[in-house]
Amino acid sequence: MVDQKSKKTEKSAAWKEALPLIPLRNMVVFPQMIVPLFIGRSKSVKALENTLAKEKTVVFATQKSEEVEEPGPKDLCPIGTLAEIVQMLALPDDTTKVLVEGICRVRLEKFVQETPYFRAAVTRLPESEEFTPEAEALVRVVVKQFEEYVKLNRRIPSETLMSIVNVDNPGRLADLISSYLTLKIEEKQAILEALAAEKRLKKLSEVLDKEIEVLKVEKKLQGKVRRQIEKVQKEYYLKEKMRAIQEELGEDEESGQPELAELRKKVNDARLPPEVKAKAAKELEHLEQMPPMASEAAVLRTYLDWLVELPWKKRTKSKLDIAEVEKILNEDHYGLGKVKERILEYFAVLQLTGKIGGTILCLVGPPGVGKTSVARSIARSMGRKFTRVALGGVRDEAEVRGHRRTYVGSLPGRVIQSIHKIGVSNPVFLLDEIDKLGADFRGDPAAALLEVLDPEMNKEFSDHYLEVAFDLSDVFFITTANTREPIPRPLQDRMEVIEMSGYTEEEKLGICRGFLVPRELERHGLKKNQAQFEEDALLEVIREYTREAGVRNLEREIATVLRKIATRIVKGKETARFVIKKSDIETYLGAPRFRFGLAEEKDQVGTATGLVWTEVGGDTIPVEVTVMPGRGGLTLTGQLGDVMQESAKAAMSFVRSRAAELGLEDNFYRKFDVHIHVPEGAVPKDGPSAGITIATALTSALSGVPVRRDVAMTGEITLRGKILPIGGLKEKLLAARRAGIKSVIIPKENKKDLEEISKELPADLKINFVKEMDEVLGLALAGKIGPKERPKPFKTPPGAEPPVMYA
Repeated sequence: MVDQKSKKTEKSAAWKEALPLIPLRNMVVFPQMIVPLFIGRSKSVKALENTLAKEKTVVFATQKSEEVEEPGPKDLCPIGTLAEIVQMLALPDDTTKVLVEGICRVRLEKFVQETPYFRAAVTRLPESEEFTPEAEALVRVVVKQFEEYVKLNRRIPSETLMSIVNVDNPGRLADLISSYLTLKIEEKQAILEALAAEKRLKKLSEVLDKEIEVLKVEKKLQGKVRRQIEKVQKEYYLKEKMRAIQEELGEDEESGQPELAELRKKVNDARLPPEVKAKAAKELEHLEQMPPMASEAAVLRTYLDWLVELPWKKRTKSKLDIAEVEKILNEDHYGLGKVKERILEYFAVLQLTGKIGGTILCLVGPPGVGKTSVARSIARSMGRKFTRVALGGVRDEAEVRGHRRTYVGSLPGRVIQSIHKIGVSNPVFLLDEIDKLGADFRGDPAAALLEVLDPEMNKEFSDHYLEVAFDLSDVFFITTANTREPIPRPLQDRMEVIEMSGYTEEEKLGICRGFLVPRELERHGLKKNQAQFEEDALLEVIREYTREAGVRNLEREIATVLRKIATRIVKGKETARFVIKKSDIETYLGAPRFRFGLAEEKDQVGTATGLVWTEVGGDTIPVEVTVMPGRGGLTLTGQLGDVMQESAKAAMSFVRSRAAELGLEDNFYRKFDVHIHVPEGAVPKDGPSAGITIATALTSALSGVPVRRDVAMTGEITLRGKILPIGGLKEKLLAARRAGIKSVIIPKENKKDLEEISKELPADLKINFVKEMDEVLGLALAGKIGPKERPKPFKTPPGAEPPVMYA
């Protein structure tokens, strides 16, 4: 702050008349500074003309914002510079170039005129001549910083240092140095507005310190870039010089590059097809022309390594002996008679033709039935190597065809990668979980698999990364899936589907004795005489601790029992021979998880047992129907899908159409609300095969006649009461057997399917074939129904009107 004495001095030194004022953009004029300016705005030109006509002095004030085209008094900084016009020159583009010299700082007190140009009353702010010790110290620091700044900044000539040596006023020194610096307008204006010399030098020191740090980093980066460029240029120069020397000596160019020589040797020694060899030679020639440190060189080396290491002509000798195939399948798998028979037929054709190309095997079945192990057994019987690719969750077409080399980190697709890893061109190739393929914006991998699995197309399989054709015709492709429906039709058309249904109890028991128990004993470090399962104990585990089509959970439960036995042996509590009986199972595995026996404990009205198919095998499910007074509403619950809801409505329409024969009132549907529920509401359900189950439960609820507890059924119903065939018959019948069902009702058209699996079904399971719904009701209901046994209907609530039954 300026004291009172200085204020009086300033007041006496104030100009008696207002001076013209010119606003500046992107520019700050310091006192004692000579600088050229270009004047273009009309107001500024008029102010300049007036100045030349009179006093030749003018005030320059910097705009607060450079974006303002026509600034007002509020848009200008309060501290400006009084300057003298030294020289003026009019230019052809209607602008004026002037050379001005700063005189001193001024404070803008008042604007006395705004048109046709600015005139402002100003107060001079003379520079203090006082030289304090603090100012002297700051001068030394600033001069030293400026010297370092000039050394780092090549745009300022070194002669500039000489101009500041003879300046003895600290304030003028700060102004002079500030005029040389490349600073932001805000920073320069802040220095101009610092009236005290010490304050001005401090601000300048801070600015210089920051600028020096920036220049150091900039110099470091420039040096790094320069060294890199010099290194590349040096390598290129030496490489060209070496090439010239080798030409003079008559030596091979590759003798100076052992890595390229080794790569060329690999290409020459590899048994590559002609078109692949030509491609490799072309890429190798391209590699020789580029600098070793180039990024593309690494990509080319990786590509050539892939070409050389792929087994283009390397094969394993196959054996097509049907007797050997049968022997190994029987050694590795228990049961699966139909599957083994179909595989042997396939190999019989292969043995006669001697060709692998043709139909692709697709093993379809629930989890745990041995699809992958069957594929391994086929590979072992043929004497071929085995490789597997899991397709579950694959959504990108590039996973099959590979990425193009333009992408960073690109690689071939999974098919070529597996061939490269296994090292032969004719392995047994398992494409696992082909029904779990997805598709999104990156492409459809199922469409890419068409080329892989089509015998007419896979002779020249094109991978995006390789860019040359690879022959997949000798590869034995096997695919697996849990269900056929998700597999696209074009893919199904190229495959021979072999259904692998769930195991019967007898088959699971045989698998336990012959495979699971011996394998788990070995895994747990136990000998055969240390732990033995009785047959009843294994049946107990199968029936009450697992409910699956395969044997995976069964194997886990056996492993749990053996772990507990191993723990007791290690602790030293018991070392004797363990014989696991049926009564011991609950001790080892806890309470039973599933109930083996009748689906219902007694005959019930409005409840029928249906048979369903799931991805993990068959199962039984109750269908419940309740009738209550109402207005004819139909409620469906239990997360039923669209098809199952339509089956329920078809069953309701059938019952309505046969009301007289079933002993029901003709207009019962106007007086009662019907609620159909399928338990386990958290599990989605769909399909038409529950139609006769719903119709039976509905008839029972309306007639009051209970449904037999030991009967289960499956079949689709039509409006006329016809029974249509269903799928998954074996799994459903096995589920009925597990639930203790004695009698099963199935469509008559499924009789042909039963003939194929009858040998695998228990003898005590009675199968009833039906064509009409009347036959179903006769077998399933525990009593007769008819017009004479019509139940007493509910009374319609007062005021109730007969509406439409359901939407």
